[in-house]
Amino acid sequence: MPVAIITGASKGLGRALAAALAGRGWDLVVDARSAGPLEEAARELRGAGVRVVALPGDVADGGHRAALVAAAGELGGLDLLVNNASVLGAEPLVRLADHPLDGLRAALEVNAVAPLGLIQEGLPLLRISSYLSSYEEVAPYIGNAAYVEDVGNSATYDPHPYVENARNAGPSDLTPFAEVRDVLIRPKGTSVGVSDATAGAGGAILNISSDAAVEAYPAWGGYGSAKAALDQQSAVLAVEEPGLRVWWVDPGDMRTDLYAAAEPDEDPSARPLPGTVVPGLLHLLDERAPSGRYRAAAGAAAPDGAGSR
Repeated sequence: MPVAIITGASKGLGRALAAALAGRGWDLVVDARSAGPLEEAARELRGAGVRVVALPGDVADGGHRAALVAAAGELGGLDLLVNNASVLGAEPLVRLADHPLDGLRAALEVNAVAPLGLIQEGLPLLRISSYLSSYEEVAPYIGNAAYVEDVGNSATYDPHPYVENARNAGPSDLTPFAEVRDVLIRPKGTSVGVSDATAGAGGAILNISSDAAVEAYPAWGGYGSAKAALDQQSAVLAVEEPGLRVWWVDPGDMRTDLYAAAEPDEDPSARPLPGTVVPGLLHLLDERAPSGRYRAAAGAAAPDGAGSR
């Protein structure tokens, strides 16, 4: 079974993506700060017949991050790391002139420092993952479908033949990357554009970003600057780790608690549900997309440039 770590998985996009991966036979390590909602989500995920380890905690805590990766190792390895947990830094959002500095520090800690810490912790396992290199054989992309609904086919092979002492192993061999179609997700204008020739056979990192990282929206400066830091470290990591896929994705505005806290005066019904974005994220896996910045908007390609806010 392939294994994923998903942070912030008790609700919103994290929970929706976890449900989709569980339906495909992925074993999961999930976290959230609140134990009750996390365990509720875990019970639902286990209904798909997969193994789910739910660890409540704060991604800003190094000990918690180590526990997440250790749990993935106990499940057999790590093929996909999803850094989804985020904080705004100020609720509701305020202009930079009034932004509390402690809030900015918190946003940077959770949205940029913690993801890098978790990546550093998980790199040894991600480097030796063989999931993506085997993916074409077990879950081939078909036509223009958002993703292949062949639930459970990932159980037909073992992506972690190494298992023992995995964290001490070296990087995996590199293989050329296959053609990537531009259907539901495409590189944004700011994509680093890591070449297919350098894309390798290791695991994947999915960092959830925001259009606020690249667009100047009033009052989104604290959150946006933290997401911009996440974008840049993702881009550098993609160059430094050509054996991995590193995707940093703007999922667009969604009907989430985070967005409601940021814009409490807006009608949330005008925003798409997080689940509508998931097919676009799965498309990255189905296509074994090269490292880069992507936009996933409600299951369809979105134009480059400014977001909808």
